[in-house]
Amino acid sequence: MTDGPTDGREALVAPVPSAADRLLDQATAALVASGVPTPRVDAELLLAWATDTSRGAVQARAMTGGAIAPGHVERFRHAVARRVTREPLQHITGQAHFRALTLAVGPGVFVPRPETEGVVQFGIDALRATAVPSPVAVDLGSGSGAIAIAMDTEVPNAVVYAVERSPEALPWTRRNVDAHGGTVRLVEGDLADALPELDGTVSVVVSNPPYVPDDMVPVDPEVRDHDPALALYGGADGLDAVRALTETAWRLLVPGGLLVVEHAEQQGAGVRDVLARRGFRSPETHVDLTGRDRTTTATR
Repeated sequence: MTDGPTDGREALVAPVPSAADRLLDQATAALVASGVPTPRVDAELLLAWATDTSRGAVQARAMTGGAIAPGHVERFRHAVARRVTREPLQHITGQAHFRALTLAVGPGVFVPRPETEGVVQFGIDALRATAVPSPVAVDLGSGSGAIAIAMDTEVPNAVVYAVERSPEALPWTRRNVDAHGGTVRLVEGDLADALPELDGTVSVVVSNPPYVPDDMVPVDPEVRDHDPALALYGGADGLDAVRALTETAWRLLVPGGLLVVEHAEQQGAGVRDVLARRGFRSPETHVDLTGRDRTTTATR
């Protein structure tokens, strides 16, 4: 992206600021051409990151024709060039926003999605409703730590465990736990056999497991090429991890405890069947804000 023709004198003069609206228009056009699904939004978020401001501040500056300092322009253009290659926006900025949290993310860890914000709400509501003074909650397959940290920060009296086995993801989990107070108890382990010492004491288990069937490779490059396979693929029907965590949750939960599982919109019936076969009561599938099946809950 350039602001206009040069005549060979640019090395003799100081860099000049660039207009925010023009920068955004140029970046949006480049992102449209590369197939980015939300090009204007991404351009605004990248400019906010490059200028250490907010998206709202960027929009206001664009409306008034405000200028962007040369150093920020260079940072922005470099970020846009990366986004054009379909590198995830969150990898470029190093941040993902989840409910009230700002989480550190990057290569090796699954980027939390907005739909998971609704999934964790079921766990938060159940923790708040329990009569136990310090209810125990477990996040199986924690990744960035989004679910565990949300439960921990929004239900301060809860005792929250985050279980993660990936050596690539664990540093991100630990970094985010430490950044948000460090009260989540991080455990390196597999969701299939985690935390035997907590058997029969847990009030809530929440999991966003890998649930993409092995032969359904995602189309979006941001997912296919950048999200870790360990966090994506769940066997032939996508439910291998769900079966494993169901056994773990049955062991961990107190009678009346709640299991909350995220899944793909086509998997609600399959997940309910897995839970019912294990003995969970009242399995129920709930839709997300787009009207798609996203979460199944059941009672121990």
